[in-house]
Amino acid sequence: EVQLVESGGGLVQAGGSLILSCVVSGITFEDYSIGWFRQAPYKAREGVSYISRYNGRTTYGDSVKGRFSMSSDNAKNTVYLQMNNVKPEDSANYWCAAGTLLGLTGGIDYEGKGTLVTVSS
Repeated sequence: EVQLVESGGGLVQAGGSLILSCVVSGITFEDYSIGWFRQAPYKAREGVSYISRYNGRTTYGDSVKGRFSMSSDNAKNTVYLQMNNVKPEDSANYWCAAGTLLGLTGGIDYEGKGTLVTVSS
């Protein structure tokens, strides 16, 4: 069974930091691009970042560039999202996803349920 389990969400003040984790099981980690997505109430899904399985590069959405950082620990089958200088508009459900053709706009084969991040102003 494929599982992606996120953790680390919560309430944080604007300007603060938070780190999210996603543990992946049931797939060969290195065979998939892994990414983070988010969705706020009444808004469309937004691609936050992803690490490409093809070249190892990390790509970020424009709204988080320079503030968020994604990393991967292949030995632990875990990816992280370091969120710095958070803003109220970063409030959303964040989840991780895996796909062989994953990108910021989709290509999801597997995904978790997410962890809620709330940023207070």
